[in-house]
Amino acid sequence: MEVAIVVVLLLAMIVAGAPIFLALGAAGLLGLYLERGGLALFFAPTSAFGQLNSFELIALPLFILMGNFLAATPIGSYLFHAAVCWLSWLRGGLAIASVGASALFGAVSGVSIAGVAAVGGIAVPEMLKRGYSRPLASGAVVSAGALAMLIPPSVPFIIYGAVSGVSVADLFIGGIVPGLALATALSAYIYFRVLRNPHEAPANETAISWRERVKSLGGIWHAAVLIIAVLGSIYTGVATPSEAAAVGAVGAFLIAAVIFRALPPKRIGEILLQTAKVSGAILLIMACAKIFGDYMNFMRVPQMLTDALTATDLPPWAIFTAIMILLVLLGMLVDAVSLIVVTTPILLPLVTALGYDPLWFGIVLVMNLEIAVVTPPVGLNLYALRGVCPQLSVEEIIASVVPFVLVQFAVLMLFVLVPEISLWLPGLL
Repeated sequence: MEVAIVVVLLLAMIVAGAPIFLALGAAGLLGLYLERGGLALFFAPTSAFGQLNSFELIALPLFILMGNFLAATPIGSYLFHAAVCWLSWLRGGLAIASVGASALFGAVSGVSIAGVAAVGGIAVPEMLKRGYSRPLASGAVVSAGALAMLIPPSVPFIIYGAVSGVSVADLFIGGIVPGLALATALSAYIYFRVLRNPHEAPANETAISWRERVKSLGGIWHAAVLIIAVLGSIYTGVATPSEAAAVGAVGAFLIAAVIFRALPPKRIGEILLQTAKVSGAILLIMACAKIFGDYMNFMRVPQMLTDALTATDLPPWAIFTAIMILLVLLGMLVDAVSLIVVTTPILLPLVTALGYDPLWFGIVLVMNLEIAVVTPPVGLNLYALRGVCPQLSVEEIIASVVPFVLVQFAVLMLFVLVPEISLWLPGLL
């Protein structure tokens, strides 16, 4: 009965529009008070401090800072230009180039909204000018922007690692194959879509020489160096993810300030303030979610759920598929950070009881969140593209992303049903 009261309070506050951290904290505190009385005032801050007292979480604000520094530069346009030079010979090459540029930008930022803004503001107007259909142009950019959540360095992987205890470095390695697979699947869908509907992407009329293609790489060398410095230091064991994040933040600052001269003092202050706001919001959600999660663990809710589902005759893959569908639906209503910190403590014991690897669960969970950020009403990528492309309506963008979401879900189910694909590279390295 007490658990029901706590859950009802949580849902009521969310429906009423209360901040998610306030809803989680209030519901968790009420539950602890009902069980422990005044001791709840001791348990709650202890839970919050225990969640945030993690060295690996230092990487969170540093990677966000790195992404904000890079977003202040024209590096997104350079990445898109290079991708266009190498892919424009394909029909639908500009849309495929958007996918490639978003994947590369994700590898140097880790923030999906930044990728949509940096690439979408250039790619969508260019595609519309060249006669691409509006649904193809907007759908390609919105869905590809979500790749930043999966391709390392990934902010969701850092959060999952802090909540679950799984190595962030292993998660980064594990995200490479799914990220490339999803980028390939989106590109293949675009290619076959325009073959079937040539009017959506006119053939390229301008031949691009090999000299121009090679020259285009000169505009992205700094991004390549940054990717190698950050990810290379992690994969070779030279640095932890937190230390690599510091390298990335300093490198991004030097690229923005020295190479592009895009950081006047006022802009630096704005970036630092924005980074502090975003990081503070994420950490506050994590702290309050820990209070709620500790109450649920105290009431043995994860154990009871695990016992109930494992006692059924359903095969593990069927139970896990149902979990994935549930997460897709929840992702339409709750932001990605909240979904990770709330569901992981509840679902991870069930997943491990079914015999699945926590590392693999983190990978498919983030793949699930990629769908969440492009589905309404909380799909932030939708509104990010609307912000940089006011010529598109929100309704247009939502309709355009539907077929791309189906592609994303198909790739998700492939990695759900064949876990070995996700674990191959981490096991090899």
